[in-house]
Amino acid sequence: MPRVALTLLASWHRTPGGTARAAIGQARALAETGEVDLIGVGAWGLGPYGRSPTDGAGLPIATRRFPAPQQLLYGAWHRFRWPPVQLVTGRVDIVHATTITVPPRGSAAALVVTVHDLFPWTMPDRFSERGRRVLGRGLELARDEADVVLVSSRHGLAECVAHGFSADRMRVVPLGVEPGAEVGDQQVQAVRHRLGITGHMLLWVGTIEPRKNVELLLEMMGRLSDVACTLVLAGPSGWQTELEPLVDVVADRVRLLGRVSDAELVELYAAADLVLVPSWAEGFGLTALEGMAAGTPCVVSAGSALDEVVGDTGIALAPDDLDAWVETVEQLLEDADRRELLGASARIRSESFSWERCALATLAAYSSALGRS
Repeated sequence: MPRVALTLLASWHRTPGGTARAAIGQARALAETGEVDLIGVGAWGLGPYGRSPTDGAGLPIATRRFPAPQQLLYGAWHRFRWPPVQLVTGRVDIVHATTITVPPRGSAAALVVTVHDLFPWTMPDRFSERGRRVLGRGLELARDEADVVLVSSRHGLAECVAHGFSADRMRVVPLGVEPGAEVGDQQVQAVRHRLGITGHMLLWVGTIEPRKNVELLLEMMGRLSDVACTLVLAGPSGWQTELEPLVDVVADRVRLLGRVSDAELVELYAAADLVLVPSWAEGFGLTALEGMAAGTPCVVSAGSALDEVVGDTGIALAPDDLDAWVETVEQLLEDADRRELLGASARIRSESFSWERCALATLAAYSSALGRS
């Protein structure tokens, strides 16, 4: 049974985001296969998911932490290729970097890296200077040193190959989603009552940062003044995004919730009439998939991996076409039958994106990495 060191440092970020949630879902599914001996790699300090310095409480696998914060580790890994994870994990056969902060392989036979996207290269203006430097270096290391690179979509595969990654080292490993939980009508009404929503509910989920294009939704709400609807924004504030001037214009029709728990998120997806994902681009689209699993139709931006996730069960629009977003959302809110049909189709489609399938594809990639080393 190969021993695998799985980096979970994103769980200690102030805003963990989808990459941390994806790593946790993948780790849990891998552990359930019983085919690998997993050990997590963490950082020091208190994070949203990792709490205990000894056992990684809140994480799905036992985790060992470096006595340093994650930002210091990232700098050391990317500049000096030190320290190896084996200093805290002991011997491992595979080092799997679940994000593009890439540790050295050390004495491990293989290095596997998950590349969720190339945004530090393809849209650098959406990142801080430090983010561009750290993440851009991580992409270079993934391209140059990894035995196998995992991507979650065919779109991501094509982008990586176009940017110099060797096609024979790439593996497409779509992310998964938990089956949609049953949320009763009473729970849905309780959510709406708590939020003060009497009309339709539009939901966006994520970290508020430039790439997410939340501004478009706020401008859209200004144009939907004759429609009884409320926009709910669920997720923490990130960076370089100033929404207050836009929020002020439609303040009575917007709910800014900040970070929400997993249980709250399940209820929000079920209570929403539409899930909206207007991002300039996504490496996968986990929030759209979660909405689909809840049976809620999705309107997403076209031109990235989101197209692969929603397929023909959602509606894809150009992320800069405000008129199209206004018209489409208005039409869907007026057509309950179409929303129901799209939602039912979306729930069925979501069943093909399971964490079990993600884990099995990851195990196959591990075998390939060990064969290449």
